[in-house]
Amino acid sequence: MSRLLITALALAASTFALNTAAAGNADAGKKRAYTCTGCHGVLGYKNTYPMYSVPRIAGQSETYLVNALNAYKKGERKHPTMAAQAQSFSDQDIADLAAYLSTAK
Repeated sequence: MSRLLITALALAASTFALNTAAAGNADAGKKRAYTCTGCHGVLGYKNTYPMYSVPRIAGQSETYLVNALNAYKKGERKHPTMAAQAQSFSDQDIADLAAYLSTAK
């Protein structure tokens, strides 16, 4: 097999894998999101450590939410509470949360 063909097949396989990632279930995400609303659902809430205004996440992009939660889970984004939350989520939990939160008002 030629190197070009092998490269093309590998690229096709990786694209297929990305496109078959778990789809989020907004109903399941709604049930799990109760832990998020304690901070992210309070208008004007300020976190005590580190001190900053907690962002509203309802209506945020689904892709952004998945990427952010995965970054907290991997330790690429630093915040003790968010890291603990994200590490407790499976990939499906994250997809479900993002599907719900992206449509929430």
